[in-house]
Amino acid sequence: MSTPQSAKRPHGVVYQYAYVRSRDQDAKAVASHPVVVVGAGPVGLTAAIDLALRDIPVVVLDDSDRIGDGSRGICYAKRTLEIFDRLGIGEALVKRGVTWKLGKVFLGDELAYAFDLQPEPGDKMPAFINLQQFYLEKALVDRAAEVGNVDLRWRNKVTAIAQRNDGARLTIETPDGPYELDAQYVIAADGARSTMRDLLGLEFKGQTFEDKFLIADVTMAADDIPTERRFWFDPPFHSGQSALMHRQPDHSWRIDLQLGRDADIAEELKPENYEPRIRRMLGDRDFRVDWISIYRFNCRRIDRFVDGRVIFAGDAAHQVSPFGARGANSGVQDAENLAWKLAAVLKGEAGPRLIDSYEAERVQAADENIGHSTRSTDFIAPQSGAERTLRNAVLALAPKAEFARRMVNSGRLSVATVHDSPLSTPDADTFSGVAKLGAPLPDAPVTANDLSGSLLEHVRNDFTVIAFGDAPQVPDGVTILSVGRDIEDHTGALARRLDAQLGSIYLARPDQHLCARWRKADSVAIAAAHRLALGH
Repeated sequence: MSTPQSAKRPHGVVYQYAYVRSRDQDAKAVASHPVVVVGAGPVGLTAAIDLALRDIPVVVLDDSDRIGDGSRGICYAKRTLEIFDRLGIGEALVKRGVTWKLGKVFLGDELAYAFDLQPEPGDKMPAFINLQQFYLEKALVDRAAEVGNVDLRWRNKVTAIAQRNDGARLTIETPDGPYELDAQYVIAADGARSTMRDLLGLEFKGQTFEDKFLIADVTMAADDIPTERRFWFDPPFHSGQSALMHRQPDHSWRIDLQLGRDADIAEELKPENYEPRIRRMLGDRDFRVDWISIYRFNCRRIDRFVDGRVIFAGDAAHQVSPFGARGANSGVQDAENLAWKLAAVLKGEAGPRLIDSYEAERVQAADENIGHSTRSTDFIAPQSGAERTLRNAVLALAPKAEFARRMVNSGRLSVATVHDSPLSTPDADTFSGVAKLGAPLPDAPVTANDLSGSLLEHVRNDFTVIAFGDAPQVPDGVTILSVGRDIEDHTGALARRLDAQLGSIYLARPDQHLCARWRKADSVAIAAAHRLALGH
């Protein structure tokens, strides 16, 4: 892997990587690899690192040679941070980012609604951080180099694909000319303008919203502004529209301004037009615009996420509005869902049907996110006068009435999907608590060897049985985590969140999702649940 060169732009940083000729280009026969990932963004790199940590070699192809075109995605949710922590970069990202948990929604300049996303006490990861996407991508590129087994090839553009029953052959264009590569599986993580999707003739289905939004990164000194998400409906500085502001690292602020469906993009991108808009919002503060873009957004997906040996993830598979931070977070969760399943199939631990569960689970997640995004957009940008009147009435009632506060929708913020999964063993016993079958395990404070930590630090890359008391014999490939022996539930939070009693047993998948639980279980029940979770 090449070493990045950091180059200052007028405002911001670009990490540039050199094209390096691979030995596959000089091989006498077409080289074959277990997995080729197309796209070195957050989703593709997450999948590659996760597979590499499971001893699966990965080739990553990207048609670019740099990171750093504006901040783009900035908002990363607790579940996504837990995934990054399992991959070895979570703590560094939290340290680098801006942690927040408070949100406020205004009608005009009056507070209509406020919320607090404070996680349960003792959780390792915060509710959200804000961090420019180029910092995340740089951390992922560096981590890929550390773990090994990831061959990251810049300026390698896929131009053709031919599928077979046992894999796919890719044609790749480089500065040295074309070459071919075989893969048992291909992960298409090449974004909203996916070449892989076009090559296979797959089409998005869904809705494109006509309203246009201006998005900008602004550098300014503003220590007096609290670190919180601020959303305005019909603010005095931007009458009749909406506005959003988030703090980022480096004294940078993300600003979104709704422009309406009739806005002229070319005109709005002129400094003489966008700078006055931003100044009306920020007042007399000195500021510098570092990056600006205008976008319309879509709520749509392709029909199937698995096409032969090509598996789609992230924006290549589905698109949502940016309100609610559901795009990048959902894409990273796609990658985690896929990686352990692909590794199990490649190692012969499961049949190919396990890959079908990726489609079932992540189509459910995509539909859930599209639904939330569509409803948010309808609330933020009403399509008729009657809808706007109803929306404003809800906002006016929100400070006084709980039912109205529940109806306010400036973007339902990203949470992990509770999968209605074919891999889960249905409950035979009754459980309450915050843990849900098909959802990620809730984190909780624990101690091990008198050292404080959290549950998810002990549930990593394997199937794990969490036993409150002695556990029966478990199948090969399953780790036992005994509460009282391996870890101590010193606050009682773990038992409370899992609704555990003495004898309770929980089976977590390698992606930390809960797939089975019992008040009492024997080795036969655990083995059956393990086989089901592997797609048998």
